Amino acid sequence: MVSADQLSPSLRVVARTHRRLEPLHSHVYFAPETDEHLTALGIRPGRMVYFAGRAAAMGAVGPGVVTATFGNFAPAIVARHVPRAWTLASPEQVLAARAAAARASLTRLLADPPAEDVAELAQLLREACTVLTPEGRPLYAGHADQPWPEDPLLQVWHGVTLLREHRGDGHVLTLVRHGLSGLEALVTHTLTGRGFTEQSARTTRGWSDEEWAAAVAGLTDRGLVADGGLTADGVALRAAVEQETDELSAAPFVHLGAERTERVADLGGRLAARLVANGAYPAGVFAAR
Repeated sequence: MVSADQLSPSLRVVARTHRRLEPLHSHVYFAPETDEHLTALGIRPGRMVYFAGRAAAMGAVGPGVVTATFGNFAPAIVARHVPRAWTLASPEQVLAARAAAARASLTRLLADPPAEDVAELAQLLREACTVLTPEGRPLYAGHADQPWPEDPLLQVWHGVTLLREHRGDGHVLTLVRHGLSGLEALVTHTLTGRGFTEQSARTTRGWSDEEWAAAVAGLTDRGLVADGGLTADGVALRAAVEQETDELSAAPFVHLGAERTERVADLGGRLAARLVANGAYPAGVFAAR
């Protein structure tokens, strides 16, 4: 498990701020409103909703693009749903439905948050995003092409989505540079004790037992995994991946400076805590921290 002490002080702030903002985006993947709004278009519930909703900003892309940009899904599970999703609804329709779902789920889970906090966070996030660039960041670039909403609550959603996808694109680049496939990245991350539980990772990402076991065997041969856990080399590799990811996602908060970044972390953290307290995530999905 990568601790805050393994990062430099400035990168600890970057990592903490991203973590505090994350639920404001990722809760939508578990919200019933997302299935309701996208299935009303004809998109099939479950995985197709996820793949179509997240990929729509890139247009009617094929399964190879989705697999490459999402990073850790089994190609076979992606191919079951993409490009079929685009025969049921256009990317533009999906984007509109997803925004409506995000607003509905945030409204329900935040339960009437202070309007001044939402407005202030929206303004800070918009300023932070002004320094983001699209080179090598396809998921971010697709979302950055979308206009900023007028509604402050959706501005928060859009801002955290831009920061999240920009960081995610950089994370995929870092994993590739360190020689980890999408499945190997998933296996090693579950072994840090952060993020998805192993069962949740297997269920949601579509890898077979045989594929998972083969990945564990390969990581064992490389000296990264032993006896059901990460070796010292495995821990060091994951720490390097996380540090480099933080470095590649630091620009928005360097731009804001320390004081405004702390304000983002405070406002975002308080809103995210409301989401979690109001049942944003089902039990057993994430490892206990």
